[in-house]
Amino acid sequence: MIWHGLIIILLTLLTQVGGLAWLIALGLRAVFGRLLLMFLICYLALTVTAHYTAPLAGRTPLPCLDAGPAQVAVLNPLYCALNRHYVSSAMKDHADALAAHMHDTYPGTRTRALDGNFPFIDGFPLLPHLSHDDGDKLDFAFFYTNAEGEYELGRARWFLGYWAFEQPGPNDPQPCADATGLSLRWDLDWLQPYLRNWPLDATRTGEMLRWLADNPVGRDYKVLIEPHLQQRLGVTGEALRFQGCSAARHDDHIHVQFQP
Repeated sequence: MIWHGLIIILLTLLTQVGGLAWLIALGLRAVFGRLLLMFLICYLALTVTAHYTAPLAGRTPLPCLDAGPAQVAVLNPLYCALNRHYVSSAMKDHADALAAHMHDTYPGTRTRALDGNFPFIDGFPLLPHLSHDDGDKLDFAFFYTNAEGEYELGRARWFLGYWAFEQPGPNDPQPCADATGLSLRWDLDWLQPYLRNWPLDATRTGEMLRWLADNPVGRDYKVLIEPHLQQRLGVTGEALRFQGCSAARHDDHIHVQFQP
């Protein structure tokens, strides 16, 4: 049926292995019934299998839960459930070096990652990103403080980490203010009132950005961030780039990419 095909496409785009799990579950339904239960079992089996076989494809899973101060872990286990927490070994080493530096500089700090990549196949899109297709791209969550000015350990304003935008001021650089045409640069104004009202921890976030800018690895090393936020944090460096007006905003996270 058409809707089964649509589900397979959607699950494949969201999780890479989900479409295959649904296809297998359709075959098992004739024997065991309960399509949804069969899908969940198949999806879990394929996800666990991917965890152990992804290194054969050059990908390494990031920890799904807190792994101590010297390792980056994902902000939310949901990234693991969707198989979006895979990176190259070179990127994981770089991310862990950042985490160790942040803990050494501000003891107790936990560095959190957002989207990495799927476990298999270079060039497979990780929607809605325009890149993130080879394990050599990784997004990092900002650091925040609560209303009392206390560091919120390993937490963000929104459970996904994305979309809690740091809004530019009236005198800040806004290169996309007059941009037109097709773009993924959504503002999500309707969502902003529902996010935690936590200030950006400019000290920790600025140190993270500074370390990333000052410690390039591999080839074609880039750190993407919005110009107004770079100016606010007072960080400069050749690696710091503006992603352009066609891509999603980068004042809710920091994007790092390179070629090993």
